[in-house]
This record gives sequence, structure tokens and C-alpha cells, in this order.
Amino acid sequence: MFTIRFWNVFAKLTGWPVQYFCFRTKLYYEDRSVQGRHIRGPAILVSNHTAVYDFAVYMFVFWSRCLRCQMAELLFDKPMLGRLLRHFGGVRVDRTGHDFGFLTECQEILEKGGVVEVFPEARIPRPGEARPLEFKVSAAWLALASGVPVIPVVTNGAYFKFPKERARVLIGKPLLAADLTEEGLDEKENLRLVSERLRARIIELEKLLNERETEQKGTNKQ
Repeated sequence: MFTIRFWNVFAKLTGWPVQYFCFRTKLYYEDRSVQGRHIRGPAILVSNHTAVYDFAVYMFVFWSRCLRCQMAELLFDKPMLGRLLRHFGGVRVDRTGHDFGFLTECQEILEKGGVVEVFPEARIPRPGEARPLEFKVSAAWLALASGVPVIPVVTNGAYFKFPKERARVLIGKPLLAADLTEEGLDEKENLRLVSERLRARIIELEKLLNERETEQKGTNKQ
């Protein structure tokens, strides 16, 4: 764990100037009095997925915490990149098999008070596909099993577009997955329901981010 924290601190200190010019991130909040950039205690970040840089953006947005991000196996299959991601605390998810050990690893992280970052779409949408993609139920399972708050976050994915555009991120209010379930449904049905409601929450926040972005641009023109 010390190694992971060291590499995260090192990356944030040395990479801050670079990320500032690459992303120029503008932050918005659904309710800053409820949830800001600082995360207290264990939590699960759930976000839409726009690019491989989403993790890097969130690493600097939530600068005070070490984000343990679930990442696809193909990234770890590349020797140098895989080693780097492990140093940063990446959690390997094998999407081609039936190994759910990553959920056990994530539970252990949460039990120790850590923060797990999840992109439930499991991949970046292709051009023409409806966004966000249908959520995988593993995020809902982890949220229900752990009982920790889920913090929904959305990004517009506008990276490396200086000076025309900038990355915009909106942090939503925390929620508990248990509040998204319904009595009378079995476990499998509730997993699907929670996944659908988490996805609906992300869609709501995407719309809110677009509204805030439009308001900001309108103000800047005045």
C-alpha cells in the first residue's frame, strides 16, 4: 500500500502542470455542501467512460485520495503499462473470463477505508453507440455488498483540446445502493434494478453538466 500511495503522490506532484494544460479541468457540483472534491471514508466512484484519460483526470480532481481504479485486462497485458498501473493501484478486471476475484480485492480495499473507481460501461462506447452503455452489474453488486456510499461523477471527455475546449467534470451527491432496491425482488432482479438506476443517475448528471456548461459559456460571453 505504501508503494501505491508513493506513486500516486509522486504523479500528482510532478504531473500537475502537465495535466493542467492537457485537461484544464473545470469542476461543477450538484451540491457542494454535500459532496465536494474531498472524499471522507470508503466510497465507490461511478462514472461514465469517455476515454482512457478519465482515470488521470479523476486522479487530480480527487487529489486528496488514492483512487483504486478497475481496469481492463488488456491494459495489464502490456508489460510496461501493466507494471505502471499496478504501482498506481489499478485493479485488474478480466472481461474475457469468469474470474470475479477483482470484486474480492475491491471489497478489501473498501474495508480498509479506500476508494474504488468504477466505469460500469466496462469499455469506451464506439462512435454511433448510445451513451452511456448498459451498466455491468458488478458495480451494483459491490455497492450493495459493501454498503459504502456511491459517488456518481460525469465528465465531458474533452481532453487535449486547448484552447478551444476544456475538460468539465460534475460531482454528484452520494447515494446508497440499498436505497435503489425494491422489496419483493430477488437478488438478481435488484442487481439489475440498481444498475439501471445508477445508469439513469449518470444520465441525469450528464444533462446537468451540459446545462452548467451552457450557463458558463453564456456568462463568459456577457
